[in-house]
Amino acid sequence: MNNTPFTIAQMRPIRDGMTVSRPAHLGAVPVTWFSLGAGTTITPESYDCTTLYIAAEGAGCFVLGDDARPTPICPGELLVLPPKTLCGAAADTGMIYTEIILKKENFTMNSLIKAGHPTALKDLISYEEGSIANLDVVHADNMKFVLMAFDEGTGLTPHRAPGNAILTALEGKAIIGYEGRDYELNAGESFRFDKNGLHSVTPQGKFKMSLLLVLE
Repeated sequence: MNNTPFTIAQMRPIRDGMTVSRPAHLGAVPVTWFSLGAGTTITPESYDCTTLYIAAEGAGCFVLGDDARPTPICPGELLVLPPKTLCGAAADTGMIYTEIILKKENFTMNSLIKAGHPTALKDLISYEEGSIANLDVVHADNMKFVLMAFDEGTGLTPHRAPGNAILTALEGKAIIGYEGRDYELNAGESFRFDKNGLHSVTPQGKFKMSLLLVLE
């Protein structure tokens, strides 16, 4: 993967009549992009650990529990499922999402997240005057998923992170500096940082983003 802005749909485009998955190759935490063609389904299965699903594009639902409860999910929403929860998927016009498997159960989940109920990520965090706000959604010794809200005039100066990471713009736009080059990132687009890659974030007005960091 090149270090340039991308959408999940570009990495895993929808194919008619097919369900296709592609690993993100971030490291120790399994992160996979899924695309479902219109009218396709995934048979319910369960994991022995907590899983996170983040909808990227399209329309569809997850089918949860022994009673096969349909749970619609919209782009930008997060769904967290406890271990041993049956989960399938069904696409109406096609659906693209990210699956994150938390193999290590020694982690902390923010109390704002209610398992089994989709939550709009950008609504979980507010802008704070003249400040950068951070909200940990989940963190463990090998990963961190955090939300950030930048008020106007704020930003992150060039720095390096101790693992591979994917930043996704949730609201507004920003200039991402990466290893001496600048890239414009708009809502719905993502950017990958490699471990120790020099990067910065310069919002163009108010800006919200998520950051998935996988530590080795």
